Amino acid sequence: MTYPAALDYLYSLQKHGIKLGLDSMQALMRAMGNAERHLRVLHVAGTNGKGSTAAMTAAMLEAAGYRVGLYTSPHLVDFRERITINRHMIGEDDVAELVEMVRNAVPPFLTPTFFEVTTAMALRYFADVRVDVAVIEVGLGGRFDATNIVEPLACAITTIGLDHEEYLGRTLEAIAFEKAGIIKSGVPVVMGRIAPEAARVIRNVAVQRDAPLWSLGKDFETKGSGPDHFIYYGPRWMIDALSCNLAGQHQLDNAACAIALLEAATRSGLSVGNDAIRRGLRSVVWEGRLELLDGAPRLLLDGAHNPAAALTLARYLEEFHRSHPGSAVILIWGMMRDKDHRAFIAPLLPLVSEIVVTQAGLARSAEIKTLRAVLAEWPHPVWEAPSSVDALRLAKERAAARDLVCVTGSLMLLGDVKASLRGAGPPVLRG
Repeated sequence: MTYPAALDYLYSLQKHGIKLGLDSMQALMRAMGNAERHLRVLHVAGTNGKGSTAAMTAAMLEAAGYRVGLYTSPHLVDFRERITINRHMIGEDDVAELVEMVRNAVPPFLTPTFFEVTTAMALRYFADVRVDVAVIEVGLGGRFDATNIVEPLACAITTIGLDHEEYLGRTLEAIAFEKAGIIKSGVPVVMGRIAPEAARVIRNVAVQRDAPLWSLGKDFETKGSGPDHFIYYGPRWMIDALSCNLAGQHQLDNAACAIALLEAATRSGLSVGNDAIRRGLRSVVWEGRLELLDGAPRLLLDGAHNPAAALTLARYLEEFHRSHPGSAVILIWGMMRDKDHRAFIAPLLPLVSEIVVTQAGLARSAEIKTLRAVLAEWPHPVWEAPSSVDALRLAKERAAARDLVCVTGSLMLLGDVKASLRGAGPPVLRG
């Protein structure tokens, strides 16, 4: 099988949509030799911050000398971004070989989803190449997510917020219960900055499963002026002179969760020294999350797509205005149909001067007219662009050299923008 043929096969599985439940995944992994049983895993869930936390965890482990597999979703431009070892993407030939293996292994009664097959490929690949540790990011929820077949050394739940409500529930408590589904009997769990009603749910599940629970602000924390300089305090560790390569005050919480996750995993034999933690955080890269690109105007790419993430972006834009008086922010905005458009855009409106409404090249993107209607009473200029390329061109034409162009609302939209900046065609297979 060729790499393009492998992508075509994977793409064809998207017709099965999202299917929550583990029966299909367990059957698929049995057919593939239960590769997950041969891995040492750190498992990361959360509404927001789980990708950054997973990337930090992997970077610190790599700095400590481990061979680290990292599985994340979605990708921005290249499918192979999802499966990496020490920041190197899986090879095209490996993807083709694994897809053929999965296709041949699928029992006739199974109709696996795109995410189930991709997860199975990642687990098998990490086992075959014998990574020392695999850092696995949950795709959706936790309890019925395809990744939840792993037995981790430790796990983390970074945040709880309203997102994917049609699958996870419409209250923080319901969503917390789904995220808490990754907690395993006796396995340490790290909990980030979570509202009390959601934290109670996670705490109850941890008690029921006799899982040691560490809470941010109680058992561990970071203190400092920002990600450029902070200190970590944990149950046993105190590490000073820390700095993180990722932008935004919220990354202090994500860094705290990542370091606490490693501290919790030391009981299972992992060893990560203070210098490795410092080097890993300084070197971590996580594209599309408050990613600032130089230029005139500067370009900010942020994959926020729910109200909680929009608040984080708003805080960053407030800081931009304080540090760049007289500069304007022009927003390029596109979202998926199933998101809360009005709640997302509300905290950003006081901070931007103009908005270019567009959509990603994906069937489930919200139509431009739908997003435009949300802005009907906003008194500032609103422009329309049929594609991300057109939106970026228009926003740059409207911006002065000192201004900031911010692209947000969807990781899929960011993927289109990054592909155009690289001179590549539009990405496929994102979900």
